[in-house]
Amino acid sequence: MSDPIRWGVLGGANFAREHMARAIHAAEGATFAALATSTLEKAKGFQAFQPDLRIHDSYDALLADPEIDAVYVPLPNHLHVEWALKTLDAGKPVLVEKPLAMQASGFDTVIAKRDETGLLAAEAFMIVHHPQWQKARDLVQSGAIGPLVLVDGVFSYDNRSALDNIRNKPETGGGSLPDIGVYTFGSARFVTGEEPVSVQSRIRRENGVDVFAHVTADFPSFRYSSITSMRMFPRQEMVFHGETGVIRMTCPFNANVFGAAELTIERGGMRVEHFRWPSVNHYVEQVQNFGKSMRDGVPYPCPLEFSRGTQAMIDMAFAAENQA
Repeated sequence: MSDPIRWGVLGGANFAREHMARAIHAAEGATFAALATSTLEKAKGFQAFQPDLRIHDSYDALLADPEIDAVYVPLPNHLHVEWALKTLDAGKPVLVEKPLAMQASGFDTVIAKRDETGLLAAEAFMIVHHPQWQKARDLVQSGAIGPLVLVDGVFSYDNRSALDNIRNKPETGGGSLPDIGVYTFGSARFVTGEEPVSVQSRIRRENGVDVFAHVTADFPSFRYSSITSMRMFPRQEMVFHGETGVIRMTCPFNANVFGAAELTIERGGMRVEHFRWPSVNHYVEQVQNFGKSMRDGVPYPCPLEFSRGTQAMIDMAFAAENQA
């Protein structure tokens, strides 16, 4: 059996400590080997579940570590492209937290560097690794609910009391669309395989970041509508409504954190089917799929070109902001 892929993490982000670093630690064929942080207190939170962790006091030092095979980047949004490029230049594959770039054009330099180096680079869009999304895609594209008419979704939470959070700061790439619009937009694109033709948006801002966005769009074969907000009671749901049936997903984005991962399909004749995935961790699945692509050349489920398409839709939403 091959030696496990030795992962390094750039920065002691809370999300990395609570989710991704633990997923790396739990994934088959992977080991959480090193963390780059100059803050001892942050390092202790990671050492609590990985006592053998090697600590570097700078990002550059971790990238220069010859015993690191792959790097995860959970830095603030505006730093993602810079450190993705530096990681690839250091000769290491990189998994970058979403959104990888603040505009679709930002993906192009990373795609070019990926192609130049021949190394795997990807955005950490974890939901496509979860079987509930693969099931939804298979059902929709097989015609299980007939021709698709409407896709609608909601993703909201309330962080108005955390004004120092990077999501509430324009200089760090904050806002609801960069943070969670990637899920409502990207999931619709993933399931249907279609791209938006036109986008309309109504956006409310505070401190220069969007805190509420109602986005509608025309796709080639269906209508789309979504709400994202950082100022509403927590809710998440995606619905795919066809001529002969409807698919509902009540915990589409934070599976087994917000709630149970479930999919319900209702069709004519009072036929209702429920599917549940009570134990799947999509972060672990993401790490394992990244490893399979690194080792065996298996196509990665979420290439940069797909992620660029989601960012292009976000760009369209901002360009159409509050237009009549």
